Amino acid sequence: MATVSNGRTRAPAPAAAQKKAATAVKQPVKRASKTQTAGKAAKAEAVKTVAAAPKAAKAEKAEKVEKAQKPAKAKVVRDSFTMPEWDYAKLAELKRRCLNGGAHVKKSELLRAGLKMLESLPERQLLAVVAQVETVKTGRPAKRKARDAASVQ
Repeated sequence: MATVSNGRTRAPAPAAAQKKAATAVKQPVKRASKTQTAGKAAKAEAVKTVAAAPKAAKAEKAEKVEKAQKPAKAKVVRDSFTMPEWDYAKLAELKRRCLNGGAHVKKSELLRAGLKMLESLPERQLLAVVAQVETVKTGRPAKRKARDAASVQ
């Protein structure tokens, strides 16, 4: 195992450094004997490198295939919105119905499913559905204590 020293302690080297060190291991160079000429030694060395090249290429290909198979993570956006209590209750009811059907869904998944349904509608039907939705005041509702104090006076 390769180690890295910071002057005081010795710790295991990072995996990438270990992998690089393992691939960087060189074969000892054969020196030409008295009977071999320099040309024969060079030819033997070239054969060794050619034989090692396909193995390295296969390893690189395998790494590329693994990276290509992993789908890129979609960027997630966090947002907040305001909706009436009855629409929020509808989300709870839809979640319960999905559970009864054997599927556990989150509120965000229900909203995204609704978006897919709306997306598939023709423009005329989409506008009709949007017209049925009540508009609500945006923003956070007033705090309860402030509302209760205002209603008492």
